[in-house]
Amino acid sequence: MLGPLESFREGFGAALADAGEAFSDLVVVDADMSNSTRTVDFARRFPERFIQVGISEQDAVSTAAGLAAAGKIPVFASFAMFLLRAWEQVRNTVARDRLNVKLVGTHSGFSDHLDGSSHQCLEDLALMRVLPNFTVVAPADVTSTRELLFQAIELRGPVYMRIGRDNAPRVYGRGAGLALGRAEVLRDGSDVTIAACGVAVWLALAAAEELSRRGVEARVLDVHTLKPMDEGAVLKAASETSGIVTVEEHSVLGGLGGAIAEVLAERMPTRVIRIGVRDAFGRTSRDYRRLLEIYGLTPESVVRAAEAVAHAPD
Repeated sequence: MLGPLESFREGFGAALADAGEAFSDLVVVDADMSNSTRTVDFARRFPERFIQVGISEQDAVSTAAGLAAAGKIPVFASFAMFLLRAWEQVRNTVARDRLNVKLVGTHSGFSDHLDGSSHQCLEDLALMRVLPNFTVVAPADVTSTRELLFQAIELRGPVYMRIGRDNAPRVYGRGAGLALGRAEVLRDGSDVTIAACGVAVWLALAAAEELSRRGVEARVLDVHTLKPMDEGAVLKAASETSGIVTVEEHSVLGGLGGAIAEVLAERMPTRVIRIGVRDAFGRTSRDYRRLLEIYGLTPESVVRAAEAVAHAPD
């Protein structure tokens, strides 16, 4: 069974502040979002390493680039939607020069449900994955956010990490031993594979439990690193199961489903069903889970897709 709900941003804020103890060159840049993203935890502990640029995401990315060029390890965190205002600077300065900048998009997907489509970001994985030199990561819960954040800081080169706001079911226990670039097999199965990233991993696990009750054994992959993709794990799953269902709180265009389909189309053509947002914007809702239901991001939707793949004729 899945663990209790935790907060992505609270977990991220605590992990970032602890990282400040471990990495003396770590500097945090903020665009007037520190309370919402919880980088305020770092600011309180290390005020001399916290830079506030105001509501100016392009300036924040450019400042982070300058800090990286000077040998620091800058982290810039903002709402994923607002961070994309600076995509030109991310491309032309950070990616092209392969600068050691860490970008964290918070409040991604539908997690900022009350503020509607202007604040909900369903396109960021696609836009960041297309950039050369970038590592792109979407942790499943608070524990994986901490582990992968520390590894992202240690990695030389630009990284984009995508997290939600709150509502993170616990998937991993302490000391999970995750590694950037390596997909985690959370549940083994030989009938069908469910590959997920970010908060959608809990959907995959819930669906796998229901499938097991129906006599279908699903392999569950947490593909937390979309780039570089763990192609070995994807190809192994494709060769050992009937097909793959991908699940993501993101557009099906260019995200996890697209990335896995690209790998399989070139190397091992396999049936893939993508579950995510289909060419649409979000909407306002007082209930986050209700919003997921509206867009078909439910365990029941995953179960139906997985059964279709598992029972498809050879």
